[in-house]
Amino acid sequence: MTEVQRATIQDVALLAGLSICTVSRALRGLPNVSESAQGRVAGAAAKLGYVASAAASRLAGGSTRSVAIITPTATTWFFAHAVEAAEQVFADSGLDTMLISLRNDPSVHSRIFGDLPGLAQKVDGVLLINVELTDGQIQALAASSLAVASVGMYDVPWDNVGIDNVLAARMATGHLLDLGHWDLAILCDREKGSRSVLTASDRLRGFTEALTDHDLTVDADLVVNAPSTIDGGRQAMTELIENRRMPTAVFAGCDETAFGAMAALREHGLSAPKNMSIVGLDEHPMSDFLGLSTVQQPVADQGAFGANLLVDRLHKPDSAPEPANHLLPTSLLARSSSRRRR
Repeated sequence: MTEVQRATIQDVALLAGLSICTVSRALRGLPNVSESAQGRVAGAAAKLGYVASAAASRLAGGSTRSVAIITPTATTWFFAHAVEAAEQVFADSGLDTMLISLRNDPSVHSRIFGDLPGLAQKVDGVLLINVELTDGQIQALAASSLAVASVGMYDVPWDNVGIDNVLAARMATGHLLDLGHWDLAILCDREKGSRSVLTASDRLRGFTEALTDHDLTVDADLVVNAPSTIDGGRQAMTELIENRRMPTAVFAGCDETAFGAMAALREHGLSAPKNMSIVGLDEHPMSDFLGLSTVQQPVADQGAFGANLLVDRLHKPDSAPEPANHLLPTSLLARSSSRRRR
């Protein structure tokens, strides 16, 4: 007999038409959820046969009643937003949270992942958010006593939540192509060589595939390295304007990169979309204010979903389903930074 796949909190959220954050609170009977939302969640959960994990006091085998959230940095919007949503889920489940920022420092990274027994004395589980790991570190973490879940990681042996970065980049690039732009640049970060995080590589791949679909090729001179920061975007756009050539449109690998690119245009007496159309990826809170066209990803829901998966894993480590990669949907938001080529 074929085993029926167990419903997840994502399935409940989709059926109820609500965010994962809201569904998580509703399932645990917490305040600040409207009666209407409570009813929609209860109905969806009943229809799918979904039951929320019990409180942390009933965690199987737990000793510390604490979990760690590990991020490359805690200062950027994406990580802060995902961490806040995850912390809320853990708090709602009665778990204390330890936030570990690797500060993009290799020595901090080595210290944390070089002493997993020491970490296991402090926490019962870890939620990794876009953390680059070697094969050896992945194997050691999987073999440790720690329960593990992650956000934004690739081909890992534990539950992961993310988006289809190839599809999201194809969506952004396709938007520009549909507007008649054939001369496109990409401003995108680069991974350091670890296979566990391929966000930038996948976004470059999506950009390339979108061009290929239109019988176009990538101009290597218009592929500019840009750290995922405002300053990184400013420097990349400055490099494009001053030392390369001006395309008619740019796909920025994240919204903060796009903000920097728009600032650089202004510094050179140019603007988007008058001189160049720009589209980003994220839906940063400032994107609407600045009129940035972007592909929206559900950042808070990724953090909340990852946290719920970790709570499930802690609650019933022996009966939890096989680890899976859960992809949340993305959508294009067209605003004033992109327009049809004239």
